[in-house]
Amino acid sequence: MKKCFFLLALMLIGSMAVAQSVDATPVEETIYSVVETDPEYPGGIDALYKYLVTNAHYPENARQHGIQGTVYITFIIERDGSISNVKVLRSPSDELSAEAVRLVKAMARWKPGKQNGKPVRVQFNLPINFSLD
Repeated sequence: MKKCFFLLALMLIGSMAVAQSVDATPVEETIYSVVETDPEYPGGIDALYKYLVTNAHYPENARQHGIQGTVYITFIIERDGSISNVKVLRSPSDELSAEAVRLVKAMARWKPGKQNGKPVRVQFNLPINFSLD
């Protein structure tokens, strides 16, 4: 009888441990704004600006109406260097916002930021200037 009770108690404790591990919330994925090693666009900042200038398409409606200015974008550089959570912080127009978001989403993978020697998620803010000649 004692042996049976002991086995039942072990099974009950074991099932509680399994239930706790299944019900446990996932580890929070911290998003850093400042890290030991900053994320880097392939080729550096000059390559980033070259990419933006080369690939930007000025929206025709914005051109016709003389709309220009800076679109401020925020996004997350993931641990694998991919881009996620692209959002417009401030913009002079919806057309320029859409083009800025398109540019950021089409970027190559970045070299991820690091904290304590390990790749981490980093929030990055980027101003993209649209100006008419």
